[in-house]
Amino acid sequence: MNTLNTYITEYIDYCRYRKRLDCKTLKAYRIDLTQYKSFCPASPDCFSKNTLDIFITTLHQKYKTKTVKRKIASLKAFFHYLEYRELLSDNPFPKLDIRFREPKLLPKTIPFHSIQTFLSTLYTQKEAASGYQLRCHIRDIAVIELLFATGMRISELCSLKPSDIDLNSSTVLIYGKGAKERILQIGNQEVLSALLLYQKIFAEDIAACGYFFVNRLRHKLSDQSVRFMINRYAKLAGISQHITPHMFRHSFATLLLEQDVDIRYIQRMLGHSSISTTEIYTHVSNTKQKDILVHRHPRNWMEVNGG
Repeated sequence: MNTLNTYITEYIDYCRYRKRLDCKTLKAYRIDLTQYKSFCPASPDCFSKNTLDIFITTLHQKYKTKTVKRKIASLKAFFHYLEYRELLSDNPFPKLDIRFREPKLLPKTIPFHSIQTFLSTLYTQKEAASGYQLRCHIRDIAVIELLFATGMRISELCSLKPSDIDLNSSTVLIYGKGAKERILQIGNQEVLSALLLYQKIFAEDIAACGYFFVNRLRHKLSDQSVRFMINRYAKLAGISQHITPHMFRHSFATLLLEQDVDIRYIQRMLGHSSISTTEIYTHVSNTKQKDILVHRHPRNWMEVNGG
């Protein structure tokens, strides 16, 4: 067990300093590998095909497919590292059957009219606010406007540094998954105005924090704070649908598709490495599908005798 524990510690350091993985990935690896360490009966057996096979079966019994897939990926990467370091003479993973069917869940989106109502409520609350509340509303408007304007992930938004936002050129530099960078243009003047006002009002807080979006304690705004913020405004807007930050990203992609934007542009804007990830939005775009079938189907121009 001590050997496995040492190997896990060394692997996490390798991922941090050599692979330069982000803190969330490191945390997930540590959780998954610690779980495997707790499962193992004895140190030599931890590296056997049989132990791995039994452990993977228990994962399927306890967790949803997405979680199981992540935990298996963590283990597979760890065993590959052991093989690379020549700490393991026989890697059991190639001999394991780890394939399984995943349910294809369509991304949940926010209807256009609900986004409109949500934003209207945001701006209305700002008008009725006291001094302290006004500052909060100015920040909240900037957060939601940028989230919807760019389709960025909530983790990407909360990790933005002041230098990543260039409002003179109306661009935002986003650090995505796998240390990939992308630059997006902010094309709407109302969104730019919201960001400029926030930047002006919160200039001292931003400088003290080191991140673009800050909380009342001048610390980095957390993912959880944004989730709470969205829930609060959705309730004020009378929207019964449960809305999450990621649904703004889904809606961004789906609504652009409905405006005939090429899917490869959307892929780059979302920071997807594979077009297959982006293609799931083509199954959600019901408005576009209806427009095509109602107005563009060739049956509309057919003259059928006796019809």
